[in-house]
Amino acid sequence: MLNATAPAPAAADPLDAAMRRVDDVIRERLASRVALVNQISQYIIGAGGKRIRPRLVLLFAEALGFDGPERHELAAIVEFIHTATLLHDDVVDESALRRGRATANAMFGNAASVLVGDFLYSRAFQMMVSVNRMRVLQVLADATNVIAEGEVLQLMNLHDPDLAVEDYLQVIRYKTAKLFEASARLGAVLADAPADIEEAAAAYGRSLGTAFQLVDDLLDYEGNSSELGKNVGDDLREGKPTLPLLLAMARATPEERALVREVIEFGGEHRLEEILAIVRRTGALEATRTAAQAEADDARRRLDMLPPSRAREALLELSVRAVNRSS
Repeated sequence: MLNATAPAPAAADPLDAAMRRVDDVIRERLASRVALVNQISQYIIGAGGKRIRPRLVLLFAEALGFDGPERHELAAIVEFIHTATLLHDDVVDESALRRGRATANAMFGNAASVLVGDFLYSRAFQMMVSVNRMRVLQVLADATNVIAEGEVLQLMNLHDPDLAVEDYLQVIRYKTAKLFEASARLGAVLADAPADIEEAAAAYGRSLGTAFQLVDDLLDYEGNSSELGKNVGDDLREGKPTLPLLLAMARATPEERALVREVIEFGGEHRLEEILAIVRRTGALEATRTAAQAEADDARRRLDMLPPSRAREALLELSVRAVNRSS
């Protein structure tokens, strides 16, 4: 008989019960009298996802001592806002694959996807009103507005090989990190935390969201479609000058730089292998991961203001996983 040691069971998710309640709220609030709204909403929400933004609401609320039911409502709200942005993003980007299956616009058409995204935004604002806290409305209204500005900035930056790194980072902070920031801040708002604690929570979310997007941009050149749940090279196809490309161009030979510029300006998914070789040779992938790690390290430092708790440990772990992932 073999004397093997059984593998240790996976650690229980400390948020398991709370996330189940959030999923219940999502299902309840998705209901519409319009069949197509139900169909598309269920399709996109049912695709799953990491649910990081709802977790930030729950974890900061718990870490700061708040356990009221409003935390479930706010966690569902930020997931609705995030999902609405995905629906609109996929139309703008003409994406065909997300989370390993066809995008809603590929399944139901662009018009239906945009309109259901609008439904999710408006449902989120209905839910905000039900929480009956002006500070919550202020945080989420501001975040939604900044996210929209980020979308427009990204659209303006398409096919621009001369984009400055700081301008690229501004898009990340607006388009992705802002909702992470708002989610973390909301947990502190619910707990009536002092202003300095609220700002530290928001800074954690902003840095975590920036790290997360940097790794997403890295994986567009380093990952594989089956793990990512989307097509590798999508950013290149769309003409997005993300950090791996910007760094590669700064470090490349004149001939390589000319090729990268051409691909950013005019597209060139068929030249993906050549671009990948340049990105790897110049060390742009490692530099992008280093930048993501610096953001994650900053996020961890922001947690010094929290007392020891399982929620604080989960937030620390989240900052590690944001960088060390393959999807």
